[in-house]
Amino acid sequence: MATAPVQASLATGPSTAASEGKSYLLPLSILTSLFFIWGFLTCLNDILIPHLKAAFSLSYAEAALIQFCFFGAYFLVSMPAGAVIKRLGYQRGIVIGLLIAGAGCLAFYPAAATRSYALFLTALFTLAVGITVLQVSANPYVAILGRPETASSRLTLTQAFNSLGTFLAPYFGSALILSVAARGADDLAKLSAADSAAYRAAEASSVQVPYLWLAATLVAIAVVMGRLKLPVIASIVAPGESPQSGMRSSGDRESAWAYRHLVLGALGIFVYVGGEVAIGSFLVNFMAQSDIAGLSDKAASLYLPMYWGGAMVGRFIGAYLLKVVRPGVLLAINAAIASALVFLCMTLNGSFAMWAILSVGLFNSIMFPTIFSLAIDGLGRHTEQGSGIVCMGIVGGAILPLVQGALADHIGLHRAFIVPALCYVYIIYYGLKGSHHGPPAKVAVAA
Repeated sequence: MATAPVQASLATGPSTAASEGKSYLLPLSILTSLFFIWGFLTCLNDILIPHLKAAFSLSYAEAALIQFCFFGAYFLVSMPAGAVIKRLGYQRGIVIGLLIAGAGCLAFYPAAATRSYALFLTALFTLAVGITVLQVSANPYVAILGRPETASSRLTLTQAFNSLGTFLAPYFGSALILSVAARGADDLAKLSAADSAAYRAAEASSVQVPYLWLAATLVAIAVVMGRLKLPVIASIVAPGESPQSGMRSSGDRESAWAYRHLVLGALGIFVYVGGEVAIGSFLVNFMAQSDIAGLSDKAASLYLPMYWGGAMVGRFIGAYLLKVVRPGVLLAINAAIASALVFLCMTLNGSFAMWAILSVGLFNSIMFPTIFSLAIDGLGRHTEQGSGIVCMGIVGGAILPLVQGALADHIGLHRAFIVPALCYVYIIYYGLKGSHHGPPAKVAVAA
C-alpha cells in the first residue's frame, strides 16, 4: 500500500498544514466517494425492513432487529477500530473497512438462497462492521485535513454526498428488491409446489444480484484505495500537551473519556442516529396506514428519497451556513425545528402528517457532521480513541428503532414517534451547552 512518509514535525501555531498552502482536494474527493457508498448501503435497510417483515411475517419489533444488528456493530467494533487505526493509519483502516463490508454483501447470497432471517441478520452485521471501520477512519480524517475552524463545514459537505447515497438507495432498492412482492407464510401455503419454487427463486434473486454488485464495487474501491498515496497524519497536539514523544503535560488528560464535550457528543450521536433511523425505518409502514396515505409498500418507498434527499440539500446549504454561524447554534436551531415537526406529525393525520415527517430530513442534515466535529475537537493525541467513542454512539440506530417498534406494537406507530421527537430535544441542549470546551487541537499532516 502506498503511503506518504510520516513526519515528526508538530504544528506550533494557530495555522495547520492546510493553511500553509497545501491543498487536500484530491484526498477529500476520494473520501467523499466513501461517504456516498456507506450512505447508500445503510439506507437500503429501509427497503429490506418492509420486504423481510412481509416475507417472514414479522412484528414491528422483530423487523427492527435488522437495524439492531446493523447499528449494534458500531457499539461492539468502534473502539477496537479506533485502536487498529491508531496502529495502522487512516488509509489502511479504510481499506480494511471496505473489504469487510464487501464480505458482508457477499453473505446476502446464501441468506436469500436459504430464506434464513438469521443469516440475513448475520450478513447485515458483517456489512455494518466494515462500515463502522470506515466511519471511524474517514470522519476524523476529513475533520483533520484542513483548518480546525472549518471542520464542521468540511465534514458537512462530505456528508452531503453520504445523503446523496441515501437519496438514491430507495430508488435502487424499490426497483430491484421490492420488484417481487414479498408473501407471508399464509400466502405461500396456498401456492402450488411449482409456483412456490418459482416465487422463492425470484425473491432470492431480487436480493442476491444487487448485493453481489455492491460487493464487487466495494472490493474494487478497496484495491484502488490501497494503491493511492494519501496524506498521513503526522501528529495532533491539543492545548496543554507536550510535543515530546507523546509525553503528557499538566493540561493533557489520561483518556478521551475525560473530555466532557466528547462524552456528551457521543450521547448526541446516539440520539441523533437513533431518531433519524427510527423515522426512516418505519416511514414505509407509516405511509401505508389508511389514516395517513394508504400507499402500497412499493409506492411508499418512492417517498423515502424525499426524507433522505432533504438531508442532502440541507447539508449543501449547511456547509455554507456553518462558515458564518456558530456550529452549536445552527445545530440547536435545526434540532428545534425537527422536534417541532415530529410533534406536529403526531397530532395530525393524512397528507399533513406524512409531509411533516418527511420534512424532518431537511433539518437532520447538519446534525451528524456537526456533532461529530464538535465532539472530537481539541482531543489531541486522543483523537483516534475519541472517534471510536463517538462512533459507538451510532448504536442508537440499533436501540431506538427497537424501542419505537416495541412502542408501536403497543400504542400504535403514529404515537410511537415520540421517541425521535425527544431525541431532538437533547440535541438542542448539546448545541447550546454540552459542546462547549477549550481551544482546538493543532494538526500536522505529512504531504
